[in-house]
Amino acid sequence: MIEELKSEEIVNKVGGRFKLTALVQRRLGELLQGSRPLIEDAQGKTMLEIVVQEILQDKIAVDDGLPTEASGDKKKN
Repeated sequence: MIEELKSEEIVNKVGGRFKLTALVQRRLGELLQGSRPLIEDAQGKTMLEIVVQEILQDKIAVDDGLPTEASGDKKKN
């Protein structure tokens, strides 16, 4: 098992175990369909190790459907 998956850091980073599982499954599907890894040092790593590193390096995240501040979609009060 990948040690990073035992850590609460990655679980908290994405917002819970369910979201982590969904994100990992989605990204593994993309890699299996031919998507390229988003990390520099993917050589010699399994697809699961690549996905975990992408999450830890903030290369991928859960899309919760909420607008981000970076996109300029701030709510007005």
